[in-house]
Amino acid sequence: MEQEQQRKNEIMDKVKLRKQEGKVVRRIVTTVTLFILTLIVVVGLSGTLFVKSALQPVDPQSEKQIQVEIPMGSGLSTISKILEEHGIIKNATIFKYYAKFNNQSNFQAGNYTMSPSMTLDEILESLKTGKVYREPVLAITIPEGLTLEQIANIIEKKTKYTKEQFMEKVNSEEFINSMMASYPELITEEVLDSNIRYPLEGYLFPATYAFYEEDVTLDDIVIPMIEKTNDVINEYQSLIAEKEMTVHELLTFASLLEEEATEKTDRETIASVFYNRLEIGMPLQTDPTVLYALGGHKERVLYEDLEVQSPYNTYVNPGLPPGPIANAGVVSIEAALNPTDTDYLYFLADKEGNNHFAKSYDEHLQNKSLYLNNK
Repeated sequence: MEQEQQRKNEIMDKVKLRKQEGKVVRRIVTTVTLFILTLIVVVGLSGTLFVKSALQPVDPQSEKQIQVEIPMGSGLSTISKILEEHGIIKNATIFKYYAKFNNQSNFQAGNYTMSPSMTLDEILESLKTGKVYREPVLAITIPEGLTLEQIANIIEKKTKYTKEQFMEKVNSEEFINSMMASYPELITEEVLDSNIRYPLEGYLFPATYAFYEEDVTLDDIVIPMIEKTNDVINEYQSLIAEKEMTVHELLTFASLLEEEATEKTDRETIASVFYNRLEIGMPLQTDPTVLYALGGHKERVLYEDLEVQSPYNTYVNPGLPPGPIANAGVVSIEAALNPTDTDYLYFLADKEGNNHFAKSYDEHLQNKSLYLNNK
């Protein structure tokens, strides 16, 4: 009897345990289900809010004008990516599907001036008609290879400001300090070296700048040029680090290439000559630094010019000059970062602008005899 009662008790205990387990399982299932439903709702709401936000202008209050180039043959995906990269739209994927949903196509290639304040419909309309969003009041083109003084001459011709006013602005201690604070990775204390003629020499990027207000200030003119340099240099930060160079050294090196080069294909090879000379402690001996030291342009550099006492004269001073001697374009910047692998130590340009390279001084003299003395 006792054994039978004990068996019944064990069975009852198991039944109770299973009931408790069932309650726990149901509770877990209920909790998990509620969590999943909540997650679905949250994700759905988040997705809705994300899409709704992406359909709005990037900055409805912005007055900034941005140059956007749409290359020939660009499809909707490419155009969407370009617009997102330029900060005209928030999300390329949303813009692409919005355009498809509204049956928008046949977009025009070309150069556009757009703003972060534009709606998606305004952007689509502009791309369809090829209509520029806003015509600039003033456009200033700064070519490659110019000094600050040469840029000052352009500003004087294109604006109400004199070259003296421009030079006063770019050499203002207050302005330079503000630019160092605004672009700390670009403009460092290296520009304050006492041997440097103009701290911001080489920091105004060569490009065309559009202005949309009647009364532009010198800040309005100069700051975009510095900002453009900052944007360009940011794309090469990893390569600059690999070269163990500072940005200032890169701009200095690139400015030498900009002034020396005659053909795009030669810049990487000229860069290799400079690097080879730096590696063995040989002076760069580049004529443009002498011309910069002299403070003007000459058709021909004389032997007596090579002895001018200046920190910029690379005939009498080893290494790079203290700073850039002009503004360099992307081609020269890339050549400085990607030199050809050669053993060349010398080069010269013939009267047609072709460069001829040599590994030894004797070979260089032969090139000089062949390409210069007999011409």
